[in-house]
Amino acid sequence: MSAERVAPPEGRRVRIEIVEILGSGKCSIGLAVGDSWTVDSALVPVGMCGWAYAAMLPFLQPLRFGGSFPWEAEGEAFVCCPDPANPVVFRLSVER
Repeated sequence: MSAERVAPPEGRRVRIEIVEILGSGKCSIGLAVGDSWTVDSALVPVGMCGWAYAAMLPFLQPLRFGGSFPWEAEGEAFVCCPDPANPVVFRLSVER
């Protein structure tokens, strides 16, 4: 079996973008403000921190399948990674 697998697209495409890094301003794995990924399948994007992605899933999946959150703008959510010293802030937004 090939190590590279491609999942079929499903749901809406959601852009993930780093908008701020709190604490020291440095991510422990080297991610930076402005880094971005597009999600359109169930696979973790290449280069994305697994811990951060796990924190995003409760917000990412509803956005991908038409949901929204009453405290956020339509088609958008903000999520922090679980690093207590240097939380990375991600904006999730449905691509139109």
